[in-house]
Amino acid sequence: MSRRASPERSAAQLLGDFGALPDTAPRAPRPTRAGRERVNRPIAPRRGRARPGEGWSPVEAPLAVYQAATSEIGGLFPLLAANGVPAVGARMGYDTLSGGAFYAHPIEWVLRGLSTNPNLVVFGEPGRGKSSTIVAFLLRMMCFGFRALIAGDVKGEYSPLVRALGITPIALGRGSPARLNALDLGPLRSRWAGWPVHRQREELAGVLGRWVKLLVALAEAQGYSPTVTDEAVLSAVLRRLVGVDDGYTELRPVTIPDVQRELAAPDDALWQATRFADRRQFLDLLRPITDALGNLIDGPLAGLFDEQTNFTLDWDAPVQSMDLSLLRSRGDQAIAVALTCLGSWSSMATDLQSDGEIRIVVRDEMWRQMRLGLRAVQTVDSELRLSRIEKNVQILVGHKPSDLMSVGAAGSQEVAIAKDLLALCSTRVLLGQSTRVADELAEGLGLSEREQDVITGWAMERQGRALWKIENTPGFKVQTVLSRTERRIFDTNAQLRSSAMPKGDHDD
Repeated sequence: MSRRASPERSAAQLLGDFGALPDTAPRAPRPTRAGRERVNRPIAPRRGRARPGEGWSPVEAPLAVYQAATSEIGGLFPLLAANGVPAVGARMGYDTLSGGAFYAHPIEWVLRGLSTNPNLVVFGEPGRGKSSTIVAFLLRMMCFGFRALIAGDVKGEYSPLVRALGITPIALGRGSPARLNALDLGPLRSRWAGWPVHRQREELAGVLGRWVKLLVALAEAQGYSPTVTDEAVLSAVLRRLVGVDDGYTELRPVTIPDVQRELAAPDDALWQATRFADRRQFLDLLRPITDALGNLIDGPLAGLFDEQTNFTLDWDAPVQSMDLSLLRSRGDQAIAVALTCLGSWSSMATDLQSDGEIRIVVRDEMWRQMRLGLRAVQTVDSELRLSRIEKNVQILVGHKPSDLMSVGAAGSQEVAIAKDLLALCSTRVLLGQSTRVADELAEGLGLSEREQDVITGWAMERQGRALWKIENTPGFKVQTVLSRTERRIFDTNAQLRSSAMPKGDHDD
């Protein structure tokens, strides 16, 4: 017996079996004002409304712009989200992933737990916008009360910014009359009388310790490895020269030649106080470091760091810079020694800054200084570790990580410390790089494959594009945006452009 298939029922019949049928009669249209149909809210004019805070619309006609509550927009665009960085600090440009503005404030990132230290390291090929990105960051952070110190402008790229702010950069080198005493007391001497005795002892101990490290590093750069005895004698000599034994009443200026003369011609009180058997033993044992300091006085840097400082710095200026571009003719060794002297001098300046003041210290081509030896590498390491305590933002600038690894032989202590420097910089700004260098960055910084592609692809297409990676967070694709004035000030190709222009085409 065959069963007949029941006829299919429509949706209306199904609803009728279980309840009332829906009302399908057409409804009359709602009346509108003046016969116009209203969609959500009124469309914004193309040039925006003539009220404060409402200007040009974000898109151009013929696209329509509507206004709606955030709850409605969240339903229409559920994947729309900000980049997760607080909108505080220098507005560098925009994040291409979220479309929102990108702000940089290393101190605020530490306070909010996004990073563990405020230091930055910037890597990028020449011409990718390293200098313009750094200078834009410095200029915009000045609006928040930050001061900047360029501890050695090797190529003179920061001088246009300094001049634009009405400050004359200090140039050291060929043809410049400027002299900087590597053992200059700086603001310590002017503030000395206003401090109590315990503060005087504390500050002086720190300065003398830094000077000993500087002299030891300079001796090491000459091929001599100083001993503990050398450091003890140097400390005793510096204390005598600066006037510690005179009751802290007034500090006397000290220069490297003064130290060298004390070592070369010690009096009986010096060799007896440092526990030598006789004067001959003192001279024989201290001769290597004495000759090393003598080479600085008579070598390629003669006259630059062994005389009294002959210029006055405005410690309240928003930025200070030491231009070393005139030293390039004296070789890399001369620049490295100059960076070491400036590093020690600038550290003392930042140590004595006013309470609550935060300074940004830019260390360009730091690998040059670190090639001087172990003590130079340890000095940089110490500066980075103390950045939070000393209220500094340290910025290391280089082309690639292998620059840091070239400070010594493979497996040496210098290389081991240099590898750890990247870990002391929570924020990494990575501009365009070749594939080989990107692999090196991925290994040293733990970059993902997508982040590598950003560095070798997207960042290579335009200047100022960089991957900003804060600690272990996913990197942000940031396009730095410069104003017309900033592009003019930060133009690092200005010299090439003026040299290539025919003589008849120059403006009068």
